Amino acid sequence: MGSILANGKARASNFWSAVISASLSFAVLVTVVIIWHFAVRLFQIHPIILPEPLRVLKIAWIEREVLTQGFLITGAAAGCALLSSVIVGSCVAMLFSQSSGLRIAFQPYVVFLQTVPIVAIAPLLIIWFGYKFTTVVLIATIISLFPIISNVTAGLTSVDRNLVELFRLNGASRWQTLIKLRIPFAVSHLILGMRISSGMTVIGAIIGELFVGSVAQYAGLGKLMMNWQNLLRTDALFAVVLTSTLLGLSMLAIVNMLSRFALGRWTVSSGFETNSR
Repeated sequence: MGSILANGKARASNFWSAVISASLSFAVLVTVVIIWHFAVRLFQIHPIILPEPLRVLKIAWIEREVLTQGFLITGAAAGCALLSSVIVGSCVAMLFSQSSGLRIAFQPYVVFLQTVPIVAIAPLLIIWFGYKFTTVVLIATIISLFPIISNVTAGLTSVDRNLVELFRLNGASRWQTLIKLRIPFAVSHLILGMRISSGMTVIGAIIGELFVGSVAQYAGLGKLMMNWQNLLRTDALFAVVLTSTLLGLSMLAIVNMLSRFALGRWTVSSGFETNSR
């Protein structure tokens, strides 16, 4: 009975904490919008330089169908890229966890994914794979792959050595130790990597679309940015930025839902600690 009451109080506390955080964030947003509105009026800034917030909302409503289509196309590319980076990154991390020599040999090339300018690689990928949706996914995957590899490798290799020795004393093979000990321990690290990569996939998808978007039939957010920039439609550009922000938040929300529900067996509600059971 006492544990039920304690859990109820903890849930209520978490609920009100979330409400307070959301209220504070909303208050900051309203404050910024008000300052933005009066700054444009006070300094008589031209709409090409900085449009009023209401003007941005109006153009967002007018272009809602185009923005929705761009949201879905770019979201599909970002989602595919996140899934690809999780699969490829986790497989690479598992290989690294089994061999320190392999990890040392390939670590510079993994870092290369994070340090090389994607704008230098994107033209090559377009030459090799063409102006396709697949190319956008590949560009976004390259950008988002490093956090997955880095975090999952850290999770797989930071298991308590006493637990590893316990598995070894009980005759567990390397494969059994990986499946039953290392992977459950690394789930919280995977969630952390996915949270970082969820935003990076949106950035990567938009960057890819800036290159691939020259194709007439492609209508992602990156292409909308490029077209409306050429037309000096600053209000429409702000609308795309807001749509991109909404997409990034949606990706993060999906990852948090996976952390809380699908992977709840091994992670607590915060997603950063392993379950002690």
